[in-house]
Amino acid sequence: MREMDEHYLHHPFKGAKRMHIWLTRDKGYKVSRNRIERLYYKVMGLRAVLPGKHTSRRCKDHKTYPYLLRNLTIERPNQVWATDITYIPMQQGYLYLVAIIDLHSRYVLNWSVSNSMDAQWCREALEEAIGEHGTPEILNTDQGSQFTAEEFANYVLGQGIRLSMDGKGRATDNAFIERLWRNLKYEKIYLNPPRDGMDLYLLLAEYFDYYNHERRHQSIDYEPIDLFKRAA
Repeated sequence: MREMDEHYLHHPFKGAKRMHIWLTRDKGYKVSRNRIERLYYKVMGLRAVLPGKHTSRRCKDHKTYPYLLRNLTIERPNQVWATDITYIPMQQGYLYLVAIIDLHSRYVLNWSVSNSMDAQWCREALEEAIGEHGTPEILNTDQGSQFTAEEFANYVLGQGIRLSMDGKGRATDNAFIERLWRNLKYEKIYLNPPRDGMDLYLLLAEYFDYYNHERRHQSIDYEPIDLFKRAA
């Protein structure tokens, strides 16, 4: 699954069918298309998009909200936060990671790992971020079922936060957090594959501390903590 995950980061437009072709023809694996589809959609939570990628899957019965960031100038901390989920491979099994970031500073406000993706887990991670950093004006998510669920959406709206959702299949709308996933996996996870959940937790704690306090971002020319604390 790690090879699928890494290949997906480079080629997010590939669905399960094209992933199966790549694995069997190019990599030489003997694996059925049904197994790849199960791993791709149900376990890893992936789906092909253009031009970006999403982890969460949409539920047609849930209400979705309009995308509010188009042509919006983000000029201060706590103006817009973003949250998303990604799949993290380990030596034995896998876990899911949710993170919340401030889009102005790129500061990672909170993160959490779980063995399943559900609305309560995402809400609790957001609650912790709000408890420590206050409330944003806007929270941006994709249209995954965890974020469109009433438990999550009602909590967000109840805090006086405007809920913004990416257009279907447009991960570029949430590009900053997608970039965070790419950096995390290539700078930490793939170089130091975690053995288990505890090992993963320690790796993530170390990486996000580095990301917030030491990693200078070219687009803002600051470490996230400096820009977030300076203007917050």
